[in-house]
Amino acid sequence: MKHESQLARLGLFDAKVPRYTSYPTAPHFSKDIGPSQFIEWIEAIPAGASISLYMHVPFCRRLCWFCACRTQGTQTDAPVKTYAETLIKEVAMLKSHLAPGVKLSRLHWGGGTATLLPADSMRKIAEAVFEAVPLGENGEFSVEIDPNEIDDERMDALAQSGMNRASVGIQDFDPFIQSVIGREQTFEVTKMVVDMIRDRGINSLNADILYGLPHQTPQKMTESVEKVLSLKPDRVAFYGYAHVPWMSRRQSLIPSENLPTPPERLELFHLSRELFTKAGYDVIGIDHFALPHDGLATALKAGKLRRNFQGYTDDQAEALVGLGASSISRFPQGFAQNESPTGTYTAAIREGKFSTHRGFVFSKEDLMRGRLIEMLMCDFKADKAELVSQWGADPAVLDAEFAACVAKFEDMVVVTEAGLEIPEQGRPLTRMIARHFDAYDLSKAGHSSAI
Repeated sequence: MKHESQLARLGLFDAKVPRYTSYPTAPHFSKDIGPSQFIEWIEAIPAGASISLYMHVPFCRRLCWFCACRTQGTQTDAPVKTYAETLIKEVAMLKSHLAPGVKLSRLHWGGGTATLLPADSMRKIAEAVFEAVPLGENGEFSVEIDPNEIDDERMDALAQSGMNRASVGIQDFDPFIQSVIGREQTFEVTKMVVDMIRDRGINSLNADILYGLPHQTPQKMTESVEKVLSLKPDRVAFYGYAHVPWMSRRQSLIPSENLPTPPERLELFHLSRELFTKAGYDVIGIDHFALPHDGLATALKAGKLRRNFQGYTDDQAEALVGLGASSISRFPQGFAQNESPTGTYTAAIREGKFSTHRGFVFSKEDLMRGRLIEMLMCDFKADKAELVSQWGADPAVLDAEFAACVAKFEDMVVVTEAGLEIPEQGRPLTRMIARHFDAYDLSKAGHSSAI
């Protein structure tokens, strides 16, 4: 209780801060970045380098109320097929600007509902991608799978196209909670899809669930987590539900008065964390869990855990290229984001132009602060020597900022001989501590609860 009181006094239950899947965060992107800059950064990728590729499919058969992703509903396959053809053209355009020998370390299809794509479209997209950028040694091809929107034909298409990691969206297994968030999905259907995945020899399985949903209680949370554990996923993303109806109108359908309070959210997280760790999962950063053999767990042990727009990753590629409407690319030089409206994105690609419409050019300080924040988010410590030698940090400035951080967060953060560290008791404050090193004004952006 004393610990919770200290967290409350330090502002955990009131703060709204970024998730820091990027730095600077997306509200600071400007329209100064366009297709020419995107092409310049693509052409700067060295021959023989490895890149990651993310492909966004914005369509859903139904729009889940809890979701804040860029999506749109469709009841027919016609717009989805047309969109697939556009993606294939965008892949060809990308290929024309890549140096020889570039390979993929990661390919990820997300959405929306990536499995809304018809089987023949899946095959054509995968064929186009791998013809343009072959999958490198130990490369991963992962797909977000909606258990309500998949069948044998589409699963066969994915497996035969090379998918070797599947990510299954769950959110919560309680039927009443599912009805309140607009995502009805039985355990039986989910189990059937997991079996379909494994029957095809795909042994790497991710599961996505949420805490902080309306009507969640410790008992209901326990029941959902135990059902997730029965599926034996290799990796679990355990995100706190971000209630941001000012950004996602559909969330206004979710009764805010039935959401757990911040202290209750913290209780749900700690309860679930204990269940996962007792089941043999390693804690990965602030909101992931992984079995010891999984790539996230091995990356954490090796000091190579990274963080990007998909959350935590073991991918070491310097460039992440985003294709599709609203996708964001990250290059060593900066961020570039495609047009979000599907029609605007499609029109640009049909004209043979990339749809980049905004982004951000990194300064040296941005790169240093971005790495510092990533260290805290991944490893709960910042290595002063690396920040100075590799990122050009001024040692005196770092010392002053570390001292100010300790003064602000008390014993929840400590200065060590190596740099700065967040001990176990301070880790619920990690996003707030990361915010301390963010040089940008966050007042113009609405962010989610810090817990």
